[in-house]
Amino acid sequence: MEKNTAEKKSFGARFAAGLKEAWRKFLVSIKRRPQMIPLVALVITFLVYSLNLMHISDTTAKIQGPGMGLAGFATMLFSMLSMMCCMNAFPYRKKTNVPMLVLMFIMLGVIIFSDVYYLNCIYAAINRPDNPIVVTVATSYIAYAEWYLRIHIGMLVASIALVVLLPVYSKLIRKIKTSVDVQDNGSMDAIDISGEG
Repeated sequence: MEKNTAEKKSFGARFAAGLKEAWRKFLVSIKRRPQMIPLVALVITFLVYSLNLMHISDTTAKIQGPGMGLAGFATMLFSMLSMMCCMNAFPYRKKTNVPMLVLMFIMLGVIIFSDVYYLNCIYAAINRPDNPIVVTVATSYIAYAEWYLRIHIGMLVASIALVVLLPVYSKLIRKIKTSVDVQDNGSMDAIDISGEG
């Protein structure tokens, strides 16, 4: 019984130590490349949009507003290109590539404009005096499209903020201690290598 308890404690201690080491390695990688934070934010933003593309496509087919399909296409295209620009704007251990950074901001601005334009097409279709689109259970995808587009815009704004504030929080991240303390370095007895005894 005592052996099982000791083994459980030993496993728990090893598991906790493993988690602590994994967290330390994660922090070390973030300290080396803090530009990964806004890039990950852009990737998550793109995934949120692309995973809900079905609602947006159904809404486009139902409303058929002018430029709605083009707005959706522009959002997908510039989302992927903006991630590429983000990777090229912050090369590892080199100065920021300003033209790529500017191009990325332009693309993110185009994405936000496309989302706002798409939302306005939805509002215009719902509120038009002649034959307005009624959102029912059968057309609930329109409400979902509007909801996810709002979330997408919010996440884009957050991603832009992460890029702008990168110099600030990267300095704070570098101050986090990630070195490993090696204990009993000076208390080791001299090793006898004479072969006696």
